[in-house]
Amino acid sequence: MILEYLQPIDDATVAHARIQEDRTLGKTIQLHTKQDGLPDLENVDIAMIAVLENRRDQNALLPMGNLDGVRRKLYELFPGNWHSMIADLGNIMPGESVNDTYFVVRELTAHFIKQGIIPIILGGSQDLMYPIYRAFDEIKPMINVVNVDRRFDLGNIEMPIDSHSYIGKMVATEPYNLFNYSNLGYQTYFNSQEEIDLLDRLFFDAVRLGEIQGDMTIAEPVIRDCDLLGIDILSVQANDLLYDKGHPNGFQSAQMCSLSRYSGISDRLKAFGIFEIPSGDFPVLESAVSQILWYFFEGYNFRHGEYPVDVSSGFLKYQVPIEDQVLKFYKSVKTERWWIELPFNSAINNKLKQYTLLPCDKKDYLQATDQILPERWLKARQKNEI
Repeated sequence: MILEYLQPIDDATVAHARIQEDRTLGKTIQLHTKQDGLPDLENVDIAMIAVLENRRDQNALLPMGNLDGVRRKLYELFPGNWHSMIADLGNIMPGESVNDTYFVVRELTAHFIKQGIIPIILGGSQDLMYPIYRAFDEIKPMINVVNVDRRFDLGNIEMPIDSHSYIGKMVATEPYNLFNYSNLGYQTYFNSQEEIDLLDRLFFDAVRLGEIQGDMTIAEPVIRDCDLLGIDILSVQANDLLYDKGHPNGFQSAQMCSLSRYSGISDRLKAFGIFEIPSGDFPVLESAVSQILWYFFEGYNFRHGEYPVDVSSGFLKYQVPIEDQVLKFYKSVKTERWWIELPFNSAINNKLKQYTLLPCDKKDYLQATDQILPERWLKARQKNEI
């Protein structure tokens, strides 16, 4: 059984959880231990796993150690008023080959998604996003992927996959299940003009770091529309992590927590990961990762069940005449979140009918009232017509 590949949490880290104050996460989440084995997963909503694989990280000099520092920081935190059950299921050790590790990650991810459990993968090099993506092959025909990263990670599709080319492999490798890719927080000087142009030709979304920092809410509709989201922890500025191998510019740690909360609250999202976490003694970075996880848990506990969207009740409808058409917007009475209706071309035999409602925000509606077509709506319509 695929769960047999999970290795228990180190005894010292389990002991650290046991000595925490009552009601902390160390006392309330389920733990995979050597003594008790795997916890009962029947009522578990979120499963956290560390994947200790970094052999395809272009910058890795040594094999990856453990991520128990992140665990210990997480166990010390108090939960909010949460209803969900969280489990820390331990580690996936590197296989004999990287492809062996990929197999385990893919199969475990698929197993949890089918059980209605959200897997959170802590890594490890970011190419681990690829087997997580492939886990959806037999679950959902077309998915949306969001990457919070300074790079697009398209890479050279002719070369073997690595931590800078896994998105390119998603685009170019059968089965072609990637409907949309969105990058949040890219920095232009880390990406070639050819990559920027390619994303535009594919009608994919890319939002620059400065644009999001100016208004974090513009990321919410993008995240609300994704099935899988991955974070490169080194897209947080090095000063916030006290990590001298990081980068001077990036998200503030608190901003990354906001993006993580948007991820947790997204009713559509089925898998989540934080990657490029260095092993070693980096207490501030470990605290940052633990708090990013905390905000994901917080968001999950405020999900509202608005996916798939049913606008037949509980929604206000707004119609905006623009050019030769009428744009239809819907606003949830419960959450005040917005969606825009996409025209579906019934003459085209494709698999995209589920994308007729696109998450947006109030600014898109106000822009339309000024006779300006929202950019995300234009891209989605063009993609729907391909």
